[in-house]
Amino acid sequence: MKFFLGTLLTLWLAPAGATLNVFATVPEWGALADELGGDKVKIYTATNALQDPHHVEAKPSLIARARGADLVVATGAELEIGWLPLVLQQAGNPKVQPGQPGYFEAAPFVTLLDKPTRLDRAEGDVHAAGDPHIQTDPRNIARVAAPLAARLAEIDPANAAYYQMRYKAFSERWTAAIARWEKEAAPLKGVTIIVQHKAFTYLIAWLGLKEVASLEPKPGIEPTTAHLSEVLAITQRQPVKMVLRAAYQSDRASQWIAERAKINAVALPFTVGGDDAAKDLPGLFDDTIQRLLKGLQ
Repeated sequence: MKFFLGTLLTLWLAPAGATLNVFATVPEWGALADELGGDKVKIYTATNALQDPHHVEAKPSLIARARGADLVVATGAELEIGWLPLVLQQAGNPKVQPGQPGYFEAAPFVTLLDKPTRLDRAEGDVHAAGDPHIQTDPRNIARVAAPLAARLAEIDPANAAYYQMRYKAFSERWTAAIARWEKEAAPLKGVTIIVQHKAFTYLIAWLGLKEVASLEPKPGIEPTTAHLSEVLAITQRQPVKMVLRAAYQSDRASQWIAERAKINAVALPFTVGGDDAAKDLPGLFDDTIQRLLKGLQ
């Protein structure tokens, strides 16, 4: 019995000197795992910044990657509900099933905003737990970093000190960067904006922007001309500076409103890889702040 338990533990934990295979569902968590894991991890990111994270197909290639993963890092809060459970089920990898050390969700470490008061699919893409797009506030990245580093250490105890060292260095750099971004973004406080999709809840709360309308009549529902006309009427009653969309979205609706309301249409990277400047986590927020400031002009 002791031999069996010892063998099981050896299989469960990463072998000494081996590279941890990390399966990240979205680019922000792949980038964070890379910051914390360094050369001890090999990152596979299941989606890219130009994909709608709500609509991902459970392809055989994803199943194969999950089958060989030591750690799955997901957002949770129902962001991946349409594809990740099927991928994990088909992969048959006991290490990365929900509830096991090899499965990690970021959302439980963040206070989720915009929790719906009524759950009804007629209201569009609603998430029962709240808005899952937590990566648009860098303070949320910081909140996830510590428990993720701890989880890396748990499944790879031989390199625990390394992960802790990487986390400490990242935390110091990140805290300084947040202070710099907040100073640079001061002119954005109180600025009125329109969003194409309700994907920037945390960014808006962090910077003190004021959202006055959404181009989508309901989350995930394509805007009609009638609804866009209603939004245009709002801009005629109160000043609006810009309309925001994520890089993965078509610019058709935002350009329609920008041209008629004579405001700037601003495409934000939304996550790592959303444009050439947002190639890592620091670049994501450097670029986001600069694009917003440019939108004021």
